[in-house]
Amino acid sequence: MPVTTEVRVRYAETDQMGIVYYANYLVWFEIGRVEVLRTLGLSYHKLEVEEQCILPVVEAKCRYRAPARYDDQILIEARPALLRGSVLKFAYRILRKAPEGQEPALLAEGETTHVVCDGELNKKPLPERYAEALRALMVDE
Repeated sequence: MPVTTEVRVRYAETDQMGIVYYANYLVWFEIGRVEVLRTLGLSYHKLEVEEQCILPVVEAKCRYRAPARYDDQILIEARPALLRGSVLKFAYRILRKAPEGQEPALLAEGETTHVVCDGELNKKPLPERYAEALRALMVDE
């Protein structure tokens, strides 16, 4: 089940045409990942500081379907999609919030792949409480 976060497109996120610059979708993906952990009662910061784990992005994909524009209210849907060994994938959908009674418009969808590492970039397993929580969210689908 995805975790949904709502944000409003800021002027600084757009180009001269008022359309969101493509790289900002990756920033929104990161917002989604952080909120997935927060929703599970976990913390990205504590994962890094207390557990000595970092999650570098080793691959990012984004398929753009329609433009987001300045002042749009968007929904960031994020969910864990795979946890195998030290590999963790998240899936995302970016939608334009619709007026009451209408369906939101799909703007983009994508995924990021991460490798769980220590500070020296050596692979390591995700701490069990994080792994359990993420797996539980994957099962709810």
